[in-house]
Amino acid sequence: MSDKFQAVVIGGGPGGYVCAIRLAQLGLKTACIESRGSLGGTCLNVGCIPSKSLLNLSEEFHKAQHLSSKGIEISEIKLNLSKMMKNKDKAVTVLTKGVEFLLKKNNVTYFKGIGSFKSKNEISIMDDKKNEIFIQADKVIIATGSVPVSLPGIDFDEKVIVSSTGALKFEKVPKKMIVVGGGYIGLEMGSVWSRLGSEVHVIEFLDHITPGMDKEISNEFMKILKKQKINFHMQHKVEKISKSDSGVIVSTKDKDGTLKDFDCDKVLISVGRKPNINGLNLEKVGIELDEKQRVKTNKSFQTNLDNVFAIGDVIAGPMLAHKAEDEGIAVAENIAGQSGHVNYDTIPGVIYTTPEVASIGKTEEQLKEKNINYKIGKFSFMANSRAKAIDDAEGFVKILADKKTDKVLGAHLIGPHVGELIAEIGVAMEFGASSEDIARTCHAHPTFSEAVKEAALSVDKRAIHS
Repeated sequence: MSDKFQAVVIGGGPGGYVCAIRLAQLGLKTACIESRGSLGGTCLNVGCIPSKSLLNLSEEFHKAQHLSSKGIEISEIKLNLSKMMKNKDKAVTVLTKGVEFLLKKNNVTYFKGIGSFKSKNEISIMDDKKNEIFIQADKVIIATGSVPVSLPGIDFDEKVIVSSTGALKFEKVPKKMIVVGGGYIGLEMGSVWSRLGSEVHVIEFLDHITPGMDKEISNEFMKILKKQKINFHMQHKVEKISKSDSGVIVSTKDKDGTLKDFDCDKVLISVGRKPNINGLNLEKVGIELDEKQRVKTNKSFQTNLDNVFAIGDVIAGPMLAHKAEDEGIAVAENIAGQSGHVNYDTIPGVIYTTPEVASIGKTEEQLKEKNINYKIGKFSFMANSRAKAIDDAEGFVKILADKKTDKVLGAHLIGPHVGELIAEIGVAMEFGASSEDIARTCHAHPTFSEAVKEAALSVDKRAIHS
């Protein structure tokens, strides 16, 4: 007789494990299935967390090399890459074990293995020794995340032609590295290896980086990265990638049809991700997919099967860990008879380079497209006393507000710690705040957050410090 659960979550990433914990909190007998062997999904194992560790450590290394100009004399700075990688791996291990503890604490049954549908209410779990068991489920939540996409005809070997996973595991600093794609992941990993000494070239098909981001921020971001000696080749299409005796050759064609080859040690292909649905047996039970091979769901995250739901990267929307988490909580509450929901207008996006980039709500381009009249408030970190005091004053805060009602419609920031500052604007937008509400809120001095207040004041052209 197989075990029976009220809810089974397939996938133990940020969306899946959070969903499982919330289901258990709401009193449902819950199981969580994860194939990786450790919980936390891409984000915790080979994504957000290890990359943030390397971003932080590479920034510390870069800063240490320039301390003498600030009166701190250090005789010799040396990079010990293997120790840096061990530090990164330690952070991942501690956090994955922490998630396992949380499941146990909340009485979620954790199965290690590959989950797939035998029927709409029966799930097969195959472990790494090919032992198969079956469990019964009243409700099933698909939370299997996404996997990196390569270019047509090019396979990752994770040694010289790598995805973000391989780029987190280099054993030595590449002399020259090509990043294909100017999005979040490519720019983060490119900046890590650039700071550690690699010559980095970014090849982008479009005429701008970070597609979908506010264009003014995108343009400023590229200017700053160029100053950091990252090279950009815009409107270049990769025609072919071939291995050579010395490494890799990336063959490109620009908008004028000019061909150019780039020799490098490593090439990171960072052109997007796709839903991780292979092996789930979705077709066997008749679960419908959309044109992008994402699981089709309604507003309650329900598929065309009444007892099967899906969240995170396998459904439409931004592929972000925090979006998956919010969806996981919402679907758990819906299953328990509550009213879970996600406000997709207030999901922030952050790029953890130096400086950081953060965005929430509508961009100028989106507001123009929808013919919405808006006002802009901007404030430069050059006029922020905290940023100037620590010599970290690149970038600005930009707030977009409705011209008639003054309601905050979006905010776009580039500068120090903006990944944290964006939360204030997120809270304001959740409460339907106006720029006036932010402007009249007292902010501590001296802090980076004063730049948010000044940008809000600037919406009505009354900034004090600029």
